[in-house]
Amino acid sequence: MQAVIIAAGEGTRMRPLTLTIPKPLVKIAGKALLDYIFEALPEEITEAVMVVRYLGEQIKQYCGTTFHGRSIVYADGSPLGSAYSFLAAEPFIHDDRFLFINGDEFPSRVDIAACLQYPASVLCWTVDDPWNHGVPMLREDGTIAEIVEKPEHPAGNLISNGVLVLTRDIFSYQPKQKPNGEFFFTSMVDQFVHDHPTMAVQSAQAIGGLSTMEDIVRLEQRLKNIPLA
Repeated sequence: MQAVIIAAGEGTRMRPLTLTIPKPLVKIAGKALLDYIFEALPEEITEAVMVVRYLGEQIKQYCGTTFHGRSIVYADGSPLGSAYSFLAAEPFIHDDRFLFINGDEFPSRVDIAACLQYPASVLCWTVDDPWNHGVPMLREDGTIAEIVEKPEHPAGNLISNGVLVLTRDIFSYQPKQKPNGEFFFTSMVDQFVHDHPTMAVQSAQAIGGLSTMEDIVRLEQRLKNIPLA
């Protein structure tokens, strides 16, 4: 099984640190974020399609073509937004079903394994500031009816995380442009969940991602108090 890892963003909210290092290589407790991501992958993930753009050569040099026992192929990301960076991975996906992880997420092995129990799924958890995330609306059976990216008025505190299990059907949907001109990957996922039963998997080890300098402190404290499973 393959994993698609999007590691193309500029990490502007973590400047000046990310002026010289891409966010996926920022170190948490002495290890790069990408090390944690690959350590969380289950054994069935044998290859990763890594989408890079900003300071991408550093990522290629760090990971090479084999990283933590998985082979890696690289795709070139897009400045148009996460949707077009994701679409760059399509030529390299040869499995019908694959794992998707944002390169700034801090997933746990437990949560990834739970997502893989379903044909399609999205890792979700509850936060205090849902406005800055993708917010899912659920059906009675726990599947996702709709996902809205960064809504002005969130309908709840449940957010979708950057860990998903998808099928190649996702590539049949066109990304939609936000008012700021960016094309979010969430716009494709929203169309996908309308047509494909996609389970909202509640996180057992909610860790959160890496967006700001404060997150480095938060994640290091989290690892100190509750080691990853």
